[in-house]
Amino acid sequence: MTSMTAKKSNMATESVSPGADQLVAEFKTLMADAEALIQATEGHTDGAIKSIRSKALETIAGAKESLSGIEGQLADKAKAAAESADDFVHRNPWEAVGVAAGLGLLIGLFIRRH
Repeated sequence: MTSMTAKKSNMATESVSPGADQLVAEFKTLMADAEALIQATEGHTDGAIKSIRSKALETIAGAKESLSGIEGQLADKAKAAAESADDFVHRNPWEAVGVAAGLGLLIGLFIRRH
């Protein structure tokens, strides 16, 4: 029963990780664009623009710190998932071969239809 739970946990982590990686990459791009926009307004010394620029720079700095923490957590979860999968395969090699063969068969059937 625990091997089935570990397998479900691994599948859930693997399905979330690519989307999370893409989200992190898009967020980094958004922050770079925002920084470029802020730098473009550097020459404006008007009080309102200056306060908006400083607030935006503070927000971006906080977001960068949060993002680095999230990236670390994602990396840790990916390592844990890989270790769990490796442990599962070593404990149940024939079951892992059966699962891989079944997935290969399903993928082959889907490819054949197209």
